[in-house]
Amino acid sequence: MPSIPLIINGDDFGYSESVNRAIIQAHCGGVLTSASLMVNERAAAQAVELAREHPDLAVGLHLVLVLGAASLPHSEIPHITNGNGRFSDNPFSAGLNYYFNPSARREMRREMRAQFERFTATGLPFSHVDGHTHLHMHPVIFDELIELCEEFGVRRVRVVKGEMSLSLAIDRRNLPVKLVWGTVFNLLGHWCDRRLKGRNFVKADKVYGLLQSGDMNEDYLLALLQRIEPVPSEIYMHPLSPDAIEHEIAENPHGVGEYQALISTRLRQAIVEAGFEPATYSSLTGVAHDDDPGLMA
Repeated sequence: MPSIPLIINGDDFGYSESVNRAIIQAHCGGVLTSASLMVNERAAAQAVELAREHPDLAVGLHLVLVLGAASLPHSEIPHITNGNGRFSDNPFSAGLNYYFNPSARREMRREMRAQFERFTATGLPFSHVDGHTHLHMHPVIFDELIELCEEFGVRRVRVVKGEMSLSLAIDRRNLPVKLVWGTVFNLLGHWCDRRLKGRNFVKADKVYGLLQSGDMNEDYLLALLQRIEPVPSEIYMHPLSPDAIEHEIAENPHGVGEYQALISTRLRQAIVEAGFEPATYSSLTGVAHDDDPGLMA
């Protein structure tokens, strides 16, 4: 019986040199197969060079419209960035601004295009698109996103749902927050699925990481692989190199643990025993999906 594709993605590629090192080391010495590039962050140029040196690492665009830096100057997008050229640090207020403010929506569209163009200019093969804090699934953003994906020839996108029953069976900490986020993203995920129907996009059937984001440790992942459905899936993580400096560890306190999980021989063996094979988004081409049996790239 053939193995089932399992994408193991490192988000925030390009955020810092410590994140870059963790992603490359987890790719070379572990099970990480894919990464999502923040094209505007301080270590993006280094991430691109590392990706060129490791062509087996699939790299996609980590679209940033909150909690990060913009491609365009503040003078061109004053309704969505501050004077330092950074987006809001609050995903909820950013989402309201994009939804209700026509000027913000116009600027958002220009900024999204600029990030697509900046990724294309790297010359890296365009693996997929996802979003920082999953804001790419916001209703007014997602419609623009899929049009840009079609224009730029990348029809592989991450769609997240809550996966609440599975996640809570493993870890029930922060239960109220998980119930809220799980419900919200179940609704958004099903809406996004409907928007993609008939447009020849490829996505993983299941995506894991939302309710455990920032603490995808080895024990959690081993328990996850014992329960995971046997369908093409993605696990996304936020690894950090063990030699990260103090403020980076403060920002991502469990990132080193996620890195250590990715290089664990126990995790590699568990993936095989569960019937999966580490893969990339390109491995999903032509894979039938329950919600669209004819879906192909």
